[in-house]
Amino acid sequence: MIHLDRVAEEIKSVGLYDLVLQDVQKIAKKSHVTTAEILDILEEHPQILRDYKQINVEYNIGNIHIKDIPLKNLDKACKTKAETINKNLASLRELEKYTLDFEQSATLVIIFSIEFFVLFSVQYFIVLLDLKEWQSWIYAFFALSVLVAYIYGKKESKKYQKNAKIFEELYVQTLSKIGEIEDQGCVKKSDLIITECEEHV
Repeated sequence: MIHLDRVAEEIKSVGLYDLVLQDVQKIAKKSHVTTAEILDILEEHPQILRDYKQINVEYNIGNIHIKDIPLKNLDKACKTKAETINKNLASLRELEKYTLDFEQSATLVIIFSIEFFVLFSVQYFIVLLDLKEWQSWIYAFFALSVLVAYIYGKKESKKYQKNAKIFEELYVQTLSKIGEIEDQGCVKKSDLIITECEEHV
């Protein structure tokens, strides 16, 4: 459901993907690459596409370049299938954030930020407020916060893994359903493709 022509054009012309473009240029061994050359490199080097997708997820830009199927002029059989596809697309858009590696997710950044704040507070209470007689309790509180952060981090990591798996299965299933509904003449996939990102325009 990702439109590779759009991917290649964005890598070439949108500043957000400059690091990906630099990798493409290194592979191509030249500073100016055409869209066709980028498409070839995307096919030969899957990591380039993974990097593009990861940037999008980090910036809350969708990698699902398919819009919902308009239901208005469809017959009953097509409409039922189209409604299922639209529901799946909504779920995929919601689950896409979990395709990001947990180690690079905002959740982990928040956990570390809170722990840094707690550590700073511990030092503040002990040194600046001269609460050395409470030092053991304060450090115990810090140790407890680290344990809670660790347990929460593990729980979130499992949640990311579980939802990433659900995303992959639903992605394949939805792609297959779009193929089926196109074969039945209900819609043309080419009419559903989102060729450019509104965030980049």
